[in-house]
Amino acid sequence: MASTDGLDQVEEQLKAVIDNLYMLICQAHEFRGQQTTEAMTFEILPPEVIEYVERSRNPDIYTREFVELVQKLNQQLKGRSQAFADFRDILAREMTGALPDCKQDITMVVESTGGKAPA
Repeated sequence: MASTDGLDQVEEQLKAVIDNLYMLICQAHEFRGQQTTEAMTFEILPPEVIEYVERSRNPDIYTREFVELVQKLNQQLKGRSQAFADFRDILAREMTGALPDCKQDITMVVESTGGKAPA
């Protein structure tokens, strides 16, 4: 019985050695010298993610909060863009009424900035 346990143990150790050698072969095959080393050094993790992991928090929480913040900022930016577009159209309409000689120039400027020419 003891010899069977010894053989099983040797077999497990041999399998572990073979697995380790296989992993080393795979890593050596995939290694591309300086290019691989540089790629590993240029991998940058945001400090916030590292802090989350150090505090035993899930980095997915950081990702979710970051996405929510980006969505909020995008909504604000869209609102500002819309406000500026409305202001452009109102200003063009008022300038066309006050300066009819400049209507062609005003129309050109409004159309080049993505607006519709005042009527």
